Amino acid sequence: MLPELKIGKIRLEIPIIQGGMGVGISWEKLAGAVAREGAMGVVSAVGTGYRFPELVKRDKFGRPIGSVYTHSKEALTILIKEAKRISQNRGAIGVNILCAITDYGRVVQDAIEAGADAIISGAGLPLRLPEYAEGSDVALIPIVSSARALNLICRTWEKKYKRLPDAVILEGPKSGGHQGFKYEECFMPEYQLENLFPSLLEEANRWGGIPVIVAGGVWSYQDIKWYIDRGAKGVQIATRFIATHECDAPPIYKEILLKAEEEDIILLKSPVGYPLRVVKTPFVERLLEGYNGWQGCVSHCVVPCNKGEEAKKVGFCIADRLGAAWLGNYEEGLFISGANGHLLKKQGIISVKELLEILTGKRPDPTLDHSLDARDSLAVPGSGN
Repeated sequence: MLPELKIGKIRLEIPIIQGGMGVGISWEKLAGAVAREGAMGVVSAVGTGYRFPELVKRDKFGRPIGSVYTHSKEALTILIKEAKRISQNRGAIGVNILCAITDYGRVVQDAIEAGADAIISGAGLPLRLPEYAEGSDVALIPIVSSARALNLICRTWEKKYKRLPDAVILEGPKSGGHQGFKYEECFMPEYQLENLFPSLLEEANRWGGIPVIVAGGVWSYQDIKWYIDRGAKGVQIATRFIATHECDAPPIYKEILLKAEEEDIILLKSPVGYPLRVVKTPFVERLLEGYNGWQGCVSHCVVPCNKGEEAKKVGFCIADRLGAAWLGNYEEGLFISGANGHLLKKQGIISVKELLEILTGKRPDPTLDHSLDARDSLAVPGSGN
């Protein structure tokens, strides 16, 4: 039996946060279904203009033009309100907003106005997040990769805004998407989640016991219990939720993950400036062979890309390629997965309810080798997010 998770005024029966996945992997259907079961469902605020193309200005290829349409307020509002309707007033609905996106402050305010219960923010340090959330009681949850990062956030927030995070997510280097580490660090023992956790927990306790959520290396009920027994208050899991009926991802996305082998899941250089974990597909194969698929900057989606300059260097626009994946384009899309997404073939497509029963120990886990000890069946404590 797992304990409930308390984050500010939020009370979750299940101490699990479903990780935010954009573009279009965790929107209203997945987030609402997760919350309905008593956990926290999370809507990704990235690229919401792709969800309702009739609401945004687009170019001849269907790409939203400019950040105001790429990260659309109208679309995000619909997604949050629909997720809350699906949730039937259970659990909570969070919104994941990357610090790196253009119009970050505006999108935070959009999410709060639409009724988000929590703002989860990583891909950079959200040092100004309380400023954008001023006057609201929304829970603020930064994502960090070290105790040092948490210390900086706490010192800054306390000095400037007289507040601290309502919880903190420590994300290790086995997560899907962008990593908060250099490429080589993603494979070094000292940067693995289980080795980062003790110092982060100590730092959180120094600031009055900020609830610690672990991610990027959490796969099973045994993993969850292992971390909670050692002081974590909950976990964030993303990749496993892709293989659910309710996940907003197109069928081809789920099919790709169910067919992926361990060696197919790799790290790429990204225009955002962080290593990006994806599944090897035709576009990625061409990219690795030297192909440059950049087609100009239309979306102005992230600040570090410098209006396409970094995208041109690495050979692709992140918004274009994630948008292509959302549209079901196998040849041209980028399909993100955690390091152990290859285990999903053992799970198959199941309901969110069934997955949460597995993750809370109520059902056997088909992805684990039950002839071994559950933790020994994985390479390290935790096995991808």
